[in-house]
Amino acid sequence: MNSTALLTDHYELTMLAAALRDGTGDRPCVFELFARRLPNERRYGVVAGVGRLLDAIEAFRFGEEEIDQLRRNAVVDDSTLEWLANYRFSGEIDGYPEGELYFPGSPVLTVRASFAEGVVLETLALSILNHDSAIASAAARMVTAANGRRMIEMGSRRTHEEAAVACARASYLAGFTATSNLEAGRRHGIPTAGTCAHAFTLLHDSEEAAFRSQVEALGAGTTLLVDTYDITEGIKTAVAVAGPDLGAIRIDSGDLGVLARQARDQLDSLGARNTRIVVSGDLDEYSIAALRAEPVDAYGVGTSVVVGSGSPTAGMVYKLVEVDGRHVEKRSTSKQSRGGWKKALRRHKDTGTALEEVVFQASAQPELGPYDRLVQIPLMRGGQRTDEVPTLEQDRERLRAALVSVPWEGLKLSRGEPAIPTIYLEG
Repeated sequence: MNSTALLTDHYELTMLAAALRDGTGDRPCVFELFARRLPNERRYGVVAGVGRLLDAIEAFRFGEEEIDQLRRNAVVDDSTLEWLANYRFSGEIDGYPEGELYFPGSPVLTVRASFAEGVVLETLALSILNHDSAIASAAARMVTAANGRRMIEMGSRRTHEEAAVACARASYLAGFTATSNLEAGRRHGIPTAGTCAHAFTLLHDSEEAAFRSQVEALGAGTTLLVDTYDITEGIKTAVAVAGPDLGAIRIDSGDLGVLARQARDQLDSLGARNTRIVVSGDLDEYSIAALRAEPVDAYGVGTSVVVGSGSPTAGMVYKLVEVDGRHVEKRSTSKQSRGGWKKALRRHKDTGTALEEVVFQASAQPELGPYDRLVQIPLMRGGQRTDEVPTLEQDRERLRAALVSVPWEGLKLSRGEPAIPTIYLEG
């Protein structure tokens, strides 16, 4: 990762410089990343971005270009610049694995290091986890609403070019089937999918010519966009060109429920009974849920997923909770934090349904019941990623299982209390 200075806020380096000067920078500390509440009174959050964060921390460097920029702008003194030039994270990190659910107060990430090493990671950790967790949380709600139907992430044109890749990854983690973003496919091994846009149809002298060109290039299994002009005529032309083995049609506008029903009837009458129907066009979890009873085979989701469906940040914060073994905490009104290095366990019924999130002091772990599970795992030791960090595919399965464990009312799309309560045990 380059330009690491851009991933550190000015105030972090101000604290660093002062702490190095007065000797407190070497104090062993514990930082905790958590959310005080869930955005928009949602009932659960999904942890995402952990893998990207670990990559970023391992590569976190202040190179010559970054040091020169800080020197030219007199951000910190020369001794701090020398310290930054040699920066390598050497501490320990525990946290919730990707695909895990989190709730208010969940210790999503715990960083144990000197104050100096830990404080410069605040913006890096928050920018990645706040973004990716917001996207994954929204995407998971959409996947639940889709009820097993194919989901394609196609929001690259609605966000920053690098955010587009991260959004594709977070959506795939949450259960989306594929992405239209080819760079996400290259970096993360995510299946890619896509079809032509209206521009391709408009390029040709007729809709038939456009469809014929696409089928000749990609085969009858392709997906033809049928709503550039008249949908009924578009479907008729699509089947006439591709035959009854046409892979799919896509509808991108109009009353999608009504149009999907009409399209299914027409396709069946033309003998294209196995041709799938893909719908797109400003879909979110609510419109997807409204289409649950319609003959839709797949959804293409763009803008709403890459902006977190109205909640573009997870609202996580990064706080110092322990210094030299002493608990410290912020007491500001409505922004309180709980001191001390904390861990969490999740209690379940014997049926697997989650009951509560129990947050406890690391020094006073309660006895685990037969259906209790510790949530955090070791992520980094000595500044290096541990072997216990799961793969993206394993994290997808983790989230699938986690959502099955949520009480049914916790999967509602309406606002409400967290799906399971957070219980604090005092050490």
